[in-house]
Amino acid sequence: MILSIQKSIALSAFFLLIACGNSQDDGSGNVVTPDPSGAATYKVTEAFPGLKFNDPVELVNAKDGSNRLFVVEQAGTIRFFDAGQKPTSSTLFLDIKNKVKSGGEMGLLGLAFHPNFKTNGYFFVNYTRDNPRESVVARYKVNDPASGVADPQSETILLTYAQPYSNHNGGSVHFGPDGYLYVSTGDGGSGGDPQNNAQNLGLLLGKILRLDVNATDRGTYGIPADNPFRGKTDGTREEIYAYGLRNPWRISFDPATKKLWAGDVGQNAIEEIDIIEKGGNYGWRIKEADECFNPKNDCKESGLIDPVWDYTHANGDISITGGYVYRGSKLPGLVGKYIYGDYASGRIWALETADGAQAKNSLIVEKSSSLSAFGVDEQNELYLLDYSGGRIMTFAIEN
Repeated sequence: MILSIQKSIALSAFFLLIACGNSQDDGSGNVVTPDPSGAATYKVTEAFPGLKFNDPVELVNAKDGSNRLFVVEQAGTIRFFDAGQKPTSSTLFLDIKNKVKSGGEMGLLGLAFHPNFKTNGYFFVNYTRDNPRESVVARYKVNDPASGVADPQSETILLTYAQPYSNHNGGSVHFGPDGYLYVSTGDGGSGGDPQNNAQNLGLLLGKILRLDVNATDRGTYGIPADNPFRGKTDGTREEIYAYGLRNPWRISFDPATKKLWAGDVGQNAIEEIDIIEKGGNYGWRIKEADECFNPKNDCKESGLIDPVWDYTHANGDISITGGYVYRGSKLPGLVGKYIYGDYASGRIWALETADGAQAKNSLIVEKSSSLSAFGVDEQNELYLLDYSGGRIMTFAIEN
């Protein structure tokens, strides 16, 4: 994602060029290998040269058979186009700029379509607003399926939660294979999680939330019966599915294994990838990835879940952008691997995991541009967004 969205760094994120080394060690002792198959090398190319977007931060499909791709623009708009054509223009789907507080790490950050969108017209967004500063999870509707355009007056707010600072807003919304809506939230910002929000089960910050959008026992949503903290009466928020996260910038489900993956942006030293488990505590701010953070030494690690992979801030890699497990058909050498990248360096990797085996991480692209998000189409083919260039990129095999 854009560097300023993921980290409070006093440099211009939009034009920062960070030199990438050719080291095969990521600085943490985790060995980065070339594509082990030897069968293919990869490059990124522009997928739709006729299209440009303003500060794109998310790309999703509606799973409605329309072959459309929807691009979220940070200022508060969503646009779509037919990915099966050679589009030269996109159509405005939703404009809520009048509701959204955008800039820095704030804005319209997430989009998810209801599993029954084709019949009910519902979709969900995550955005920030001001006065008071807070995050909003809201539902909108397409009233006329024939028009394919959303009604900006149809907003139903499901959930709001205060943001003490302007950074670390998380922002992903995804429907899981169970039909529930998953929401990623940041720790509320500043640096080092000064209020220890991510460990506070009475707050929604630094968490993965899980909501039943088809129920109304909480007014505009419900709590799934098997949420790990459902029924708690001590102030614990029942929406919480997992906690101890700093700024999970992009989550996704593997359609084959049903596992939930998250890229969690680190503080000053380490970026991490997590497979999210129900009720799991991923350690922040006690730990940054697998190292003690607060306190720096002899932290209490019992019950904390370490990442499946992490990397240090070497070679210009300082801001993870979470991706997807590839399940398409055009890149057979990547099937089953988690594809993710780093906004600052532009490098992209393929992570291979197996139960009981050490993870294997392969560098597949040495350089891309301002990588704000990955996305997939209805065929599970993979795309990535160039934030500063406003372009949609895709992968191609070089040889």
